[in-house]
Amino acid sequence: MSYQNFAYFYDNLMKDAPYEDWVDFVKEIAEKYSLSGRSILDVGCGTGELATRLCREGFEVTGVDLSEEMLEVAMAKASEAAVQIPYFHQDMRELSGLGQHDLVLIFCDSLNYLDGGEDIKKTFAAVSGHLKKEGLFLFDVHSLHKMETLFNDQVYADNGDDVSFIWNAWKGEKPYSVQHELTFFMYDEPSDAYVRFDEDHEQRTYPVEDYLKWLDESGFDCLEVIGDFRESPLDTAERIFFVCRMK
Repeated sequence: MSYQNFAYFYDNLMKDAPYEDWVDFVKEIAEKYSLSGRSILDVGCGTGELATRLCREGFEVTGVDLSEEMLEVAMAKASEAAVQIPYFHQDMRELSGLGQHDLVLIFCDSLNYLDGGEDIKKTFAAVSGHLKKEGLFLFDVHSLHKMETLFNDQVYADNGDDVSFIWNAWKGEKPYSVQHELTFFMYDEPSDAYVRFDEDHEQRTYPVEDYLKWLDESGFDCLEVIGDFRESPLDTAERIFFVCRMK
């Protein structure tokens, strides 16, 4: 799926996201597995917040996303931060021509927007074509625990001066899925009024065993499965991380 108007409000919605934890996690894994290079392909890069931070840490980052609107925000952000990050508009299931990298990342539950094992395996295959021989593939997904509890008939809201939002989340029809209904109100100075935008999104996750099976079928060895940046057991974690390498 592709973000539309939501792209321009995404950073507001994600202002409390643990971006520094993702950066530290990448650095920790790169050091632990003695990666010789610092080239990263950030798949599902969104507005480029993580890519920009990684670039400031000395990584050479390339970003790719399905949403042209997200990429517009990402390119503006890179220009403002005075960092060089090439961005490409591609579907994660059909990555091509993006070079070989030491690390390929799919973070911030981007993989959960795919519906079904076949799409996930297509993505894994596309990733494998962009990894160096000893490179690592890191991704995270929503846990079953999060889908069944934190996203079950919940309402989140924020009342800002320029942008306000209401975010409804409820259990989807498919197993371990969630429907997101987001309503944003943005202040428009010329009209001295708030403009309303609505977006609907669906996410789905799967048991850890399913991801391990699809990784194996796609030619990956899973080196580690981690809960919440190593902070939580897998059965209570909100986010599950996978560290993988080609066989």
